[in-house]
Amino acid sequence: MSSKAWQHPYVNVFKHLKLEEWRKASKEGDVTTYMDKTLKCSVFRIRGSIPASNYILLPRTSSQSLGLTGRYLYLLFRPSPSKHFVVHVDIASEEGQVIRVSFSNLFKEFKSTATWLQFPFLCGAASGSVYETTAKSAKHGLVGPAPASVRWTCLMMDLRYVLSVYLNKTHSHLKSIKLCSNMTVKNLKTSDLLLDPGLSFSEFRQAGVMLPEGTAPMPREMCFPVPKGSSWHQLYDYIRFPTDGVKMPFDSIQKGLTNQTPKETVLIESPIREESRSVNLSKPVQDRVSLIQQITTPKPRAEQRPLLLTSSLPELPAACSERVDSLRSPSQRSQAPEGDRVVCDDGGGVHVYAHYEEDDHSSHSSDSEDVAVVNAAVPRPLSLRSIRPAKQQRKLQPDPILKLSRIIGFGGATLKCAVWANDGEEVVYPCHAIIVSMKISSGQQRFFIGHTDKVSALALNTVSSLLASAQTGTHCLIRLWSYSKGQCLTMIKTHAHSLNTLSFSYSGGVLCGVGKDSHNKTMVVVWNTQRATKGGVVTIMAKAHTDVDVQTMKIAFFDDTRMVSCGVGNVRLWRVRGGSLRSCPVNLGQYHSLEFTDLAFEEGHAPDRQPDDRTLFASSKSGHILEIDYISVAIKNVRRLLPSQQNHSHRREKQTFSTGPGIAVNSISVCGAFCATGSEDGFLRLWPLDFSSVLLEAEHEGPVSLVSVSADGMSVLAATSTGNLGYLDVNSRGYRTLMRSHTNTVLGFSVDGIRRQITTASKDCTVRVWAMDSMQQLYDFVSDEDNDAPCSVAFHPSLPVFACGSNSGTVRVFDIPESSLLAQHRQHRGAVVGLVFSPDGEHLYSAGSLGYLALYNAFQPEYPILRVLGNVVAQGADRGPDALVVSSDSRCLAFVGPTEYTVTIMDAHTLDELLRVDVSVLDVESTTLDSALKVCFAPSSLSHLLITTSSNKILWINRSTGRLLREVSEVHKHQCASLAVSEDGCFLLTAGHNAVKVWDYNMKLDVNSQVFIGHSQPITQVSFTPDQMGVVSVGDAIFFWDFLAQPHQEPSCSLSSVAAVTSPPRASKGLDVSLLNAVLAEQEKTEFNEMLSNGMPRKEAPRPSSSLPVLDVSSIQKTRHGASFLSLGGCDDDEDDDEEEELQSGPSHSPAPRHASFLRVTERAGTGDSLSVLPNHIRAEENHEDLKMPRPDCYKHFTPRYKTSVQDTSAVTPPPGQEGLSLKAVIGYNGNGRSNMVWNPDTGLFVYSCGCVVVVENLHTGSQKHWHGHSEEISTLAVTHDAQMVASASGGGASSKSLICIWNVQDGSRRNHISYHKGSVQRLAFSRDDLYFLSVGDFQESVVALWSTRSFELLCAVSVSVPLHEAAFCPSSASQLAFTGSSTVFFCTIHTHGRGAELQVQKVAVPERIGEAEVTSLCYNTNSILYTGTNRGLVCVWDTNTLRCFLTWEADEGEIGMLVCRGNRLVTGSNSKKLRLWSVGAVQNARPSNSERTTHQNRNSQVLLEQEMLLDGTVVSAAFDDVMDMGIVGTTAGTLWYINWVDNTSIRLISGHKSKVNGVVCSPDERHFATCGQDGSVRVWALPSNELLVQFQVLNQSCECLCWSRPLQPCESGGTGGGVCVAGGYSDGSVRVFNVESAEMELKLLPHCSAVCALQYSHHGQVLLSGGKDGVVTVSSPFTGVTSRIINDHKGAPITTIQCIYKQYREFGLEGNELWLAVSLDRRVSIWAADWAKDKCELLDWLTFPAPSSPEEAANLPPSLAAFSPTERGVVVYTGYSTERELTFYCLKKKQELRTVSLTDWALSLSLCFKERLLAVGSNKRVLKLIDSSSGRFQGFTWHSDSVHLCSFSPSGTQLFTTAHNEVFLWTLRGL
Repeated sequence: MSSKAWQHPYVNVFKHLKLEEWRKASKEGDVTTYMDKTLKCSVFRIRGSIPASNYILLPRTSSQSLGLTGRYLYLLFRPSPSKHFVVHVDIASEEGQVIRVSFSNLFKEFKSTATWLQFPFLCGAASGSVYETTAKSAKHGLVGPAPASVRWTCLMMDLRYVLSVYLNKTHSHLKSIKLCSNMTVKNLKTSDLLLDPGLSFSEFRQAGVMLPEGTAPMPREMCFPVPKGSSWHQLYDYIRFPTDGVKMPFDSIQKGLTNQTPKETVLIESPIREESRSVNLSKPVQDRVSLIQQITTPKPRAEQRPLLLTSSLPELPAACSERVDSLRSPSQRSQAPEGDRVVCDDGGGVHVYAHYEEDDHSSHSSDSEDVAVVNAAVPRPLSLRSIRPAKQQRKLQPDPILKLSRIIGFGGATLKCAVWANDGEEVVYPCHAIIVSMKISSGQQRFFIGHTDKVSALALNTVSSLLASAQTGTHCLIRLWSYSKGQCLTMIKTHAHSLNTLSFSYSGGVLCGVGKDSHNKTMVVVWNTQRATKGGVVTIMAKAHTDVDVQTMKIAFFDDTRMVSCGVGNVRLWRVRGGSLRSCPVNLGQYHSLEFTDLAFEEGHAPDRQPDDRTLFASSKSGHILEIDYISVAIKNVRRLLPSQQNHSHRREKQTFSTGPGIAVNSISVCGAFCATGSEDGFLRLWPLDFSSVLLEAEHEGPVSLVSVSADGMSVLAATSTGNLGYLDVNSRGYRTLMRSHTNTVLGFSVDGIRRQITTASKDCTVRVWAMDSMQQLYDFVSDEDNDAPCSVAFHPSLPVFACGSNSGTVRVFDIPESSLLAQHRQHRGAVVGLVFSPDGEHLYSAGSLGYLALYNAFQPEYPILRVLGNVVAQGADRGPDALVVSSDSRCLAFVGPTEYTVTIMDAHTLDELLRVDVSVLDVESTTLDSALKVCFAPSSLSHLLITTSSNKILWINRSTGRLLREVSEVHKHQCASLAVSEDGCFLLTAGHNAVKVWDYNMKLDVNSQVFIGHSQPITQVSFTPDQMGVVSVGDAIFFWDFLAQPHQEPSCSLSSVAAVTSPPRASKGLDVSLLNAVLAEQEKTEFNEMLSNGMPRKEAPRPSSSLPVLDVSSIQKTRHGASFLSLGGCDDDEDDDEEEELQSGPSHSPAPRHASFLRVTERAGTGDSLSVLPNHIRAEENHEDLKMPRPDCYKHFTPRYKTSVQDTSAVTPPPGQEGLSLKAVIGYNGNGRSNMVWNPDTGLFVYSCGCVVVVENLHTGSQKHWHGHSEEISTLAVTHDAQMVASASGGGASSKSLICIWNVQDGSRRNHISYHKGSVQRLAFSRDDLYFLSVGDFQESVVALWSTRSFELLCAVSVSVPLHEAAFCPSSASQLAFTGSSTVFFCTIHTHGRGAELQVQKVAVPERIGEAEVTSLCYNTNSILYTGTNRGLVCVWDTNTLRCFLTWEADEGEIGMLVCRGNRLVTGSNSKKLRLWSVGAVQNARPSNSERTTHQNRNSQVLLEQEMLLDGTVVSAAFDDVMDMGIVGTTAGTLWYINWVDNTSIRLISGHKSKVNGVVCSPDERHFATCGQDGSVRVWALPSNELLVQFQVLNQSCECLCWSRPLQPCESGGTGGGVCVAGGYSDGSVRVFNVESAEMELKLLPHCSAVCALQYSHHGQVLLSGGKDGVVTVSSPFTGVTSRIINDHKGAPITTIQCIYKQYREFGLEGNELWLAVSLDRRVSIWAADWAKDKCELLDWLTFPAPSSPEEAANLPPSLAAFSPTERGVVVYTGYSTERELTFYCLKKKQELRTVSLTDWALSLSLCFKERLLAVGSNKRVLKLIDSSSGRFQGFTWHSDSVHLCSFSPSGTQLFTTAHNEVFLWTLRGL
């Protein structure tokens, strides 16, 4: 505070700095002082033709700071006549950033970046001059040089306002000011007071009045002299910024008309109100209104209701300027009656209704923003006091509300810039005006934002600490960034209009740049950047101009002062010495005409060589690679790269000039081991340093423009001219694409919220489909003709279908998974400017640029046309791509038309016109006609239509009546190109030019918007994502923003989501109702959270109905009849309703939560009867009779486990890092898979599958990693020989294809995925060199597919007529492989031709002596020998050279499903559970010659059985080391065994349940957990190691439930011993109690005559409560086994749940120390109070939940579940079959329901957490939901492959156990 006190009330800056001494300030150029005759004092004059060379700088250097904290800056100056001037003001913000604010009459328009604002200054003129007359008629000053009669001006700039509104920053202090020619300046001052220059202190004292708070007269030393009888405003100009004039151009600094008010106006103590005046329309406007009424009045039609015309619009009150008010006399004002008026402040203040008795000076809010808000429907305006206490501004929260998350795009000005960072862990590349740093392991991006134009060059120093970037354009500059922090350290002006290359030295202390100067000559500049990271100044070391062409320039890594460059016809060496930059050309000789493209130095260091003794490689467009000796500056060698089909290896380089065109090399990079080249033919090639042969090559879609080898030489970065960026992993020889992008402007987009995909249309003639989370391109559709280029796209709201409109007028509908064309229509002659699906998916609409509108039926696959209208849409292509909008209830369609001045609303089902609004006559003061640009519907509950106009306004219109509700002016600096409203009606999103704005929808804050920049080109479209968690904007690239505002949680009937409204089915007019049946099956697949993601209301719902998930927390309103209901949106409003009914206030905003969706939470405050409406129940069954091949008779063939569950395709998992649950461990192994375990003994990689999850386990520590990408059961796995890549396969069936995922082992990322086989995948295998991998289909398809591991493209496929079981590559030859089938072995050879390959297959039958058999397994030996096994236990030995079987023997009595051979040892595994080790060393000697015939009996003696092991199940997978000493084997029992043949031992590594798991419970001390299954086992596992401790097995019984006892002392147990026990309930009605410590059964009870369904110890452990399938509940002693009580209240329905908790003794009015409840399947819940020590048990409450009549399949009804709430005392949570899918919270004290939480699916399992009011719910849709029971927020997890039928929290609530069939998952709770 002390540092600011001296600055009050103002600071005279010139006096403070003692400017005339020039010690604390500096001057440059022509700066003089002279005596001004007008001001009669000495002033400073700055002259010169170049403003940058003639200036006054305050303070002296840029490193110093003025430190002036005053809010207002006052500048007293006069622009020089007929000249231009510039003023730069540097302002420091509280965020630590320095913002430059510049204004000049040189600027033609307003421009802004993150650190620079440029305002045009419009000079005024003397009163009565011609210039002033012209300016008045134009309503603003004229841009250009100052007029000859320019006057002295007092400019007041509100610094706080400028930073807050334009950049959303907080003003801190004034750092510096730079006054540039041409101008005359008297003084500068800063103050926190609003000073009036027209009022001096003497006049103020004489008047004797009090000024409003925060204002003061102008100090004497700052005043302009005013002669007697004159007015200050007649002699001088006073300019306030923000301006307060009338109709000012947006964001310009100029004189306002209100500032000419005489000073007497300010001194009037009590102004009198003025009567509202009527305003006469000008003649042009009257003529236009008349003409529009004639055109737009519709002709009467038969049987059609009359249209609502614009005559229903209310008449707007007249808006009077302050200047007219001030000119009226007091007598005129006194005659005005009491009334209200609109105070207009078109210059940027917030316009409100106010009483006129405020004084004009204080009617401005000094902290207002640049938005004019007019509420036109308010009958009685609100009065505001002008003198009000200071208060904190109410701003839009959170701040910021958007955060840039991801960008899809690469390039912009150049496609040759990309650099490695952090030793190859990150890649840095430009995306137009933004620089992106991406982690290659996770794809995570961070951004460097600050450039105002496209980035043309990048450079990063070796240690990745300093990043340099240059932007293109006339204002070219270089920014230096701290790479780790992402902050801009400094900016360097280059005095060049373009920079095409930058290069850092090895140390990072020198930066070199090459560009063009103003004379288009090449300019080379070298800067010293050593002090840049410490805040020092960057200085120029040397600069040179040259006429030679320079394409690339690099600083030598061994010397910071030496550089090399190349270009057309030259290679030059440069050196900095003595402040000068000199160059030396290399004598190119006969190669002087080549176009050189890139340079690279030889890497490495030899002790016997000088550091500069290096070879310089130079590439060229002709394919020549020159090797230049750097010391001698001479060519050492020349090589030419030629296409591969021309073999010139026998010739010398000089002979290759006449052999045809070479490979045009665009880029070259060298490391110590190899050289990488990128060429015009699209290949990235790796060469040895002598270029003798190609080591590796990767083909791209377009020319490779850049290659860069990482510092470790392990990766090679490549960029293409088609906008692709990727890298080649040298070790794995795999290529990964990091980024694809459009190569031209993105015209529009559409989002599929269900599958989280986005489709975009671009000027590059492509439509592309992207994955929103991974940013990977999934599909692309290319148009070969420019006149048929796509211009608009639209996703279907629920199906994987999108529509595309083209410039030719064609509308096409594509099926994405099939990549097929569904429909094509040519109804438009011009371009398609609008394309949209209705939210319910019933219709598709298209609009053409020539005025046509078409309606299509989206229910039928052909999309037939229902109606076409002509001349209804405004003509022109400038309103695309979103010229059409449909309301969220699918009732209304809106667009601009038939003229640009009108907006039409039509019935969305029939295209009948409902309303037409004329926007051209809404502004009665304007002399120009306003036209409509874009329209947007608000949520249906608001009944609003928003319209943007050419005058930069947004109009709120009632879509039913056409009334004007609200108007916002000057929305953007340019016209608004796109707008969208959030689903909750709280926020408005707009895009104008390069900026995105987020607004408070109700416009009731002090600062209603936030601005976000980043695009370098105008934004074409912006929208919220369907889940409302993000924002997408497109233009130069695709920007994804995180929307940080939390969905509102306050009751609001008017803003409730439309998804909460369920409409009954309706019959469309003129349409066949039977069309519903055509898509009924697809509708039943579409779940409720799918509707949420798309924002569309549900059309139909199966009975019983379920509440839809909505994005708010709504209260049920009570009607006067006592019924509860939810208000429905979209109803017609009464025209007499006031604004409070039409413009509801939005809810408050709070900080953004963790990623989650929301369920509807209904609070029930009263006990009134609820009214429930059950939608109509419609069912449809599809009977498909598919003819399938019979399954082969062998266990080896994979068969997916039968499932009744259906996958929820709409479930959206939370993004990484925001999950409420983290998968910690997977318990078990999927024994149903085949070869679904891989182990590499060299690297220790151990991978297996469980369900649809790939588990990577560390055998040393037991820790797990989990790869999730499958949704179905994984059938098989395969690993490359270098253990860097794993392939997994799953799924397949009649309606879907299988999925093959390729995983990177190092980071666990999914490298690629393939969907090819129709059925399941039987086998995967990689070739010896890992260049190919093989996939084998199951018996339904019998196809073998060969794939490339480089591009993952299908090379060839072979289909056979027999089922296939196994396939393998030959370990000694990469081109040989074999696969087996029924009685057949197929030997294959791979023949390559160019990029393609084919399989040559030879089919060989098994020997006749074997007979009919399934060849189920095979493996190769290294000596051209192949072993095969059959389902009859025989092993056959084949010679792969002769393709003959020369030996067979019976190796097992069962089917041999697994063969592994290493050297002379062979392992067989079979369904007899036996694992056998054979010695086959003599087999090689037994191989016969062509003439030899040996009997089978003689060869049997050649094979010896060494060892045998008996395992617990059929062998399905095996992996052994190279010497066959040890290995890992998997069985169908769900066990993975470690096998050691040396010790003849087997150790269980992984164990799990084979059959369904019926129970999982954690022990009270959380040291163990127990599971039970249908196989009759009870298993106890240790935590946290998850190892199996003990297993209790009961034969021929199923264990249905289990529970843990409370730890007992010996005295409590009656002498039976202490320790923790586990009790299990069995299907025979028995209960067994097992002691965990002694591993013995302590007690067996038989309390039931039917299966035990539920079991629970009492809270104090004194009794054991059990519930049977017959509904009987028994109470037994766990010590004696005696049954003490039988409860028959639930008899007849199975007991599903029993739970016991602690209770206070007289709580709820009953005695007892604990509560327990029992739930039966008939939806009945009983709650009991008990004291078992006293043998007391009383019924506390009995709950029966209603439900509709049970359907025929009653066995498939969801269970009834209930539990006590651990966080809400006395509350019971229930869910079950009912009229609604919901959770019910019942209070035992109040005897009533507290609230309900809607569910999207029936709950199969329920568990409540002991903290944070969280609960877990499992469903039949394979989704586990974590739900916040208070707010309804939830997250869905789809890691299970079947129904989640069990979930159980640990006692502490930190861990969660879930099961799906035999899968047991352990989760760690993070919280929502």
